[in-house]
Amino acid sequence: MKTASFTFGLLVGILVTAFIFASLKPGAGGSAQTVLKAVHSLPTNHPVHKGIEHFARRVEAYSQGSIRVEIFPNGQLGSEVSSLEQIQEGSLDIAKVSTAALGNFVPVAQLFSLPYVFGDNAHYWSVLDSSIGKQLLKELETNASGKPSGISGLTYFDAGSRNFYTQRPIHSPADLAGLKIRVMNDPVAIDMVKALGAAPTPISWGELYTALQQGVVDGAENNPPSFVSSRHFEVCQEFSFDHHTRIPDVLLISSITLEKLSTEAQGWIQKAADESSQFQREAWNAGVEEALEQMRSQGVTIYEVDQAPFREATQPVRDKYASGQIQFYLDQIVTLNK
Repeated sequence: MKTASFTFGLLVGILVTAFIFASLKPGAGGSAQTVLKAVHSLPTNHPVHKGIEHFARRVEAYSQGSIRVEIFPNGQLGSEVSSLEQIQEGSLDIAKVSTAALGNFVPVAQLFSLPYVFGDNAHYWSVLDSSIGKQLLKELETNASGKPSGISGLTYFDAGSRNFYTQRPIHSPADLAGLKIRVMNDPVAIDMVKALGAAPTPISWGELYTALQQGVVDGAENNPPSFVSSRHFEVCQEFSFDHHTRIPDVLLISSITLEKLSTEAQGWIQKAADESSQFQREAWNAGVEEALEQMRSQGVTIYEVDQAPFREATQPVRDKYASGQIQFYLDQIVTLNK
């Protein structure tokens, strides 16, 4: 009887051990593989997704398979705000979010939502690639109370300029008067649209197509790739390049996740992020050209408008938020444009 019990116990032990080892996904040299969850809210044909795929490939290459990044696109694990909360808790590892979504978590990020901060695309990237851009990423680690935010910025992704699109032509702020314009749930964006005479209406990105169809809003503002990938051209046929904001996306990692990784692994993650930023920029430029071509083929009328009246109308918004840290960085940004 004792022999049978011993044999049965040994068999159970072997099976449990086998199960544990089977559940560990082998990386380089047969070691357990670390799997990091990465999320974003965009479709898989978007330049952002391509950038994150490149990031994942580089992480796996640098770690020789010991780290794998699993990507969840299309907002599968929640909104950007929800993703930020999960990042802070450590239940999510990596997320791509708009800096507009960060404003409620790290106030200095509101700088990017201010209208007409950047003169053009060259100025925009000269700032992000400079020590100013690196310092702004560092600022994300601290919240409004001066305590750790739980968020670490890895790199910037291009999100182009944001522009208005509606069901009627927009040539000047007067054309926006009375229109209900969808905005992100961002106080700066709300104030900007109010300053231009329209009615700002915060609606989640996933609900916007239906809101446009049903007339809940008259229009929205975004970049060409997002306009096309969301098929908003099926409702709005007038797209005006006023370039009111250039709000970068940021690739973030949870501070909790980062602390669990070795110094070497942290280096792999950062190097992969830096490389993915350059890759995504190139994908973005190609994506913009493809989007413009598709917009024209779908009958969308595209306008390049005089930015001066828009810039003048939104000056009170810049004045309202230009204080403290934001004013400090604004001064440096303006200097880089001289």
